[in-house]
Amino acid sequence: MDSLRTGILQTRMDHLDYNNDVRDFLPRKVILIRHKASEALGFNIRGGKEHHCGVYVSKVMPNSEADRLGLKEGDQILMVNDFSFEVIEHAEAVRVLKMNTTTQMIVRYFPYGYEQTYDKNRFSTAANPR
Repeated sequence: MDSLRTGILQTRMDHLDYNNDVRDFLPRKVILIRHKASEALGFNIRGGKEHHCGVYVSKVMPNSEADRLGLKEGDQILMVNDFSFEVIEHAEAVRVLKMNTTTQMIVRYFPYGYEQTYDKNRFSTAANPR
């Protein structure tokens, strides 16, 4: 390994947010129960098919049920009540999330994918010439 790659790897490993425990990135089940479908979910999402990315948790309200269940910013929502979220438009994702009082989600912590939702240049013509 050359010295540049060794330096980059060491910098990453020394970063406060560095985590190499693969268990933190595996899919997990979260079951959110609300008394009424009109109650807040306790979290916000961003992304969707029209944004060329998955659907991610962008904010979790402190002390909400979602917070207590361990949902966190950067979680990718893979499935909700047996409905795939892999390729879904944002508005449809919101509709599916809000339609039931029991919301069973399969999520995985995927901060790299979540950070890509903020990259405005990844689909520009300059970045992807035709």
